[in-house]
Amino acid sequence: MGNIESVDGQSEMKHHIMPLKVPMPDPTELEERFAIVLNSMNLPPDKARLLRQYDNEKKWDLICDQERFQVKNPPHTYIQKLRGYLDPKVTRKKFRRRVHESTKVLRELEISLRTNHIGWVREFLNDENRGLDILVEYLSFAQCAVMLDFEGLENGDDFSLDKAKSWSRSIEDLHQNGCNTLVRSAQQSVLRYVLACFKTIKNSRLVSQKDDVHVCIMCLRAIMNYQYGFNLVMSHAHAVNETALSLNNKNPRTKALVLELLAAVCLVRGGHEIILSAFDNFKEVCKEKHRFEKLMEYFRSEDGNIDFMVACMQFINIVVHSVEDMNFRVHLQYEFTKLGLDDFLEKSKHTESDKLSVQIQAYLDNVFDVGGLLEDAETKNVALEKVEELEEHLSHVAEKLLDVENETMMKVADLEKQLLHKDKELATIKETYESTSSQVHTLRRMIQEKDAAFQRHNNIEKQLLELEQQGTIRLRKQPDGDIAIEALGGGGLVGGASLGDLGLLTASMSGSGGLRVTTPAPIEAVAPPPPPPPPPPAPPLPSEGTESENSQENQLILSYIIMFVKITSDNNVYSYLIAIRIKKPIKTKFRLPVFNWTALKPNQINGTVFNEIDDERVLEELNLEKFEELFKTKAQGPMVDLSCSKSKVSHKVVNKVQLLDANRSKNLAITLRKANKTTEEICKAIQTFDLKALPVDFVECLMRFLPTEAESKLLRQYERERRPLDQLAEEDRFMLFFSKIERLTQRMSIITFVGNFNDNVNMLTPQLNAIIAASASVKSSPKLKKILEIILALGNYMNSSKRGSVYGFKLQSLDLLLDTKSTDRKMTLLHYIALVVKEKYPELATFYNELHFVDKAAAVSLENVLLDVKELGKGMDLVRRECSLHDHAVLKGFLQTSDTHLDKLQKDGKTAEEAFNNVVLYFGESPKTTPPSVFFPVFVRFIKAYKEAVEGNEQRKKQEEAMREKLLAQEAKQRDPKKRQQQQELIAELRRRQAKDHRPVYEGKDGTIEDIITVVIYLWQSFLDSALEALSINVCNSLRWHRKNACCG
Repeated sequence: MGNIESVDGQSEMKHHIMPLKVPMPDPTELEERFAIVLNSMNLPPDKARLLRQYDNEKKWDLICDQERFQVKNPPHTYIQKLRGYLDPKVTRKKFRRRVHESTKVLRELEISLRTNHIGWVREFLNDENRGLDILVEYLSFAQCAVMLDFEGLENGDDFSLDKAKSWSRSIEDLHQNGCNTLVRSAQQSVLRYVLACFKTIKNSRLVSQKDDVHVCIMCLRAIMNYQYGFNLVMSHAHAVNETALSLNNKNPRTKALVLELLAAVCLVRGGHEIILSAFDNFKEVCKEKHRFEKLMEYFRSEDGNIDFMVACMQFINIVVHSVEDMNFRVHLQYEFTKLGLDDFLEKSKHTESDKLSVQIQAYLDNVFDVGGLLEDAETKNVALEKVEELEEHLSHVAEKLLDVENETMMKVADLEKQLLHKDKELATIKETYESTSSQVHTLRRMIQEKDAAFQRHNNIEKQLLELEQQGTIRLRKQPDGDIAIEALGGGGLVGGASLGDLGLLTASMSGSGGLRVTTPAPIEAVAPPPPPPPPPPAPPLPSEGTESENSQENQLILSYIIMFVKITSDNNVYSYLIAIRIKKPIKTKFRLPVFNWTALKPNQINGTVFNEIDDERVLEELNLEKFEELFKTKAQGPMVDLSCSKSKVSHKVVNKVQLLDANRSKNLAITLRKANKTTEEICKAIQTFDLKALPVDFVECLMRFLPTEAESKLLRQYERERRPLDQLAEEDRFMLFFSKIERLTQRMSIITFVGNFNDNVNMLTPQLNAIIAASASVKSSPKLKKILEIILALGNYMNSSKRGSVYGFKLQSLDLLLDTKSTDRKMTLLHYIALVVKEKYPELATFYNELHFVDKAAAVSLENVLLDVKELGKGMDLVRRECSLHDHAVLKGFLQTSDTHLDKLQKDGKTAEEAFNNVVLYFGESPKTTPPSVFFPVFVRFIKAYKEAVEGNEQRKKQEEAMREKLLAQEAKQRDPKKRQQQQELIAELRRRQAKDHRPVYEGKDGTIEDIITVVIYLWQSFLDSALEALSINVCNSLRWHRKNACCG
């Protein structure tokens, strides 16, 4: 696990010689040693917590495993060797001998940094050893000659020395404000080794011919994979700069490694600025006119090395498109555009390398088209101006509309005022007319009364003169002008009139003629005369009616309320007698809820709208039964008789006679209420088979209430006793008439059959058709036969050695194809059959297209369908028998139209049964034990499973191709599960943070740099599409949308 000499040999020995297991120490020592091991492993808290839960046996195994691999060399060993290579006092010959081991030492250092525990790495990087400074110095020394060679060492030593000085100054000026000793030490070491002499440059050239620069970068990568080391590298004055300068190496593999590492740093928060600063330093050291100039030069010149081109294009993608500020993105994009990147990508986008093509396309898809954006911005401005113009026009139209509305409102108000004024004038005219009419009527009545009084006066005078002539009375004029009437005692009155009658006759003359009547004193000696005969009735007054008329008037008056109303108008009080008709109480079948209104008194309705309406007429027009059904209160007993409601306390309500069971009677009442027909109408419809009058569903409900023998006996007994039918409850009365219908059960059955016949035929016909079609398609499918043939062949191949070959199998065996799995448990036998079909028999891939309606046939119960067809035949026979006994036009018409449908349905039933039996027998099953609900679902499940297997194979193929690409691009050794899990966590974190418009932040976990590099290499395209699309594409789409709307406007 560390720096091991003869790595291959020692690994071989470890395979052959396993060390003996040391006995487990006591628990206290075990825990102490286990804590030391955990600290050296540098695990996250959650993983360390998980390991602490191990039992002592597992802890001891872990301790033994860790202690079995001892570190061979401590950190200072490598540091001393590297310092020895950097010592300028070493002779040329001695340096040549040492430099042959430098690459090996660096490789061992890289392995140690990558595989040793964190304590070893911390010791290498601590302030005492300063391994990072030594490593950066050696990297600078190793590529010093490379830089000078690129600038032309053959031009002279002075030129080379000047270049070396500028090289050193560029590194010094990167962090001029550095104040720590590490920075000063680095500056001094660089000056010492770069400004030495040509001897140092020649030594550097010897180093540059080896892989030291490449291995140094790998050492930096291993250091940065730890949180502690990553922070040191980021804060180091020259580490990132020297890494960027390593791009001048001649080895394309080294340049690709450098770009991968720089791209990973760029995705860390703050890393983008550090990378750009490093390339600024690169520009100054290498004397570039533009930043990234040499990078583009290498990109164009290394067109034969695809891996480098992919790494370069990937780095450009990340540098340009991982910036949040869009203006800065455009600036970086323009930097590469000036260097000819766009033209080069146009030539290279048709490359044969898929990886390079993906990177190029990713860059082109996320490029900001500044010209298009400018055009979109101009279009947007035009559109905004148009919108502003339309808004202004809309405001003017709205103002005009408001004015029109106001004018119209004023006109309406004027018309309303005129109408009110006319109404008042009309009311005044009506009052004047009524007043005048009343006066005229009064005058006419007074004239009539005066004429009648004058006529009565003349009649009385005539009667008095006649009596005076007869000697019955004597008229005598008084001094005061009155006429006195004196009755003579000797004679009787005319016509047997008594004195009382005479007073009645003369009463009307008091005040006009002043009549006075005197009678003589009675004679005591004279016996009274016999009583006179009864006088005739007095003649009626002219204003009175006959006795019959009076009796009718009295009866009419009883139905009215007579009220005396006083009305004050114009300082006069008018009195009226108003007659209001008394409303009769309304009897309801059910109790209804109370409407809590506030009623007017009878003397308050005069002149109101209620005096002009007739609510009783409205009640006659409404369907009050439905109203009661909707609003009746719950849990009601029998109907309330309002006529007896007043005496409810003292008298019991007379209940109707109920012969039926209470629950049965209640259910029957509910059923009858649905029909909304009388008992006579229902019975008549049943007798005439009138389905128009009775719905089929009502008849079916009524079938449950066919009278039983006990109920019929009770009803007949009640009728024999000649008890009144009115006393029966409504339900019992219906049952009485219902039971009198001849052949009631037969009639009801016929009505139900006739009403449901078409629905039954329409329901059964598709089911029979599904059975017939599915049976025929399954039996005649050649592709299905071939599939079964393949299954039989594979099954015999698998079972012949143990169970022998078979000639067929039950269809239920198709379900077991998913249970038979491969050794790795990743594939079933059905998946394999799908692969075989695709590769060997592609014409069978859609065999399920030949199996028609199997899913519908799987839901059919053929036995029940055939029973229903048989029941339809029996019902038709019943109709024929009824029609032959009694001539019914409804049944005759039904037979004429339905016989052919039934015959066809019966033939379809026989065909379906025969076809199904044939197909079941064809596949070796028994029709008795394998109904359609068992037979056809086998094929439904098989088709579904086969399609899923095909889809699973396609997904597996895609996954294998993706994995193959990964394996070709990744290292030969597959990463352990822990690494893969960390990689997935990192990808999720990067996507989440980019979706929030934030660059990924280093989470402080070891191994993150390796994961970032892996993600950058293999998942950049998907990451780019999901993370950066919101920054560029959505903006462009928004601007284009404004431009489109402006054009439409």
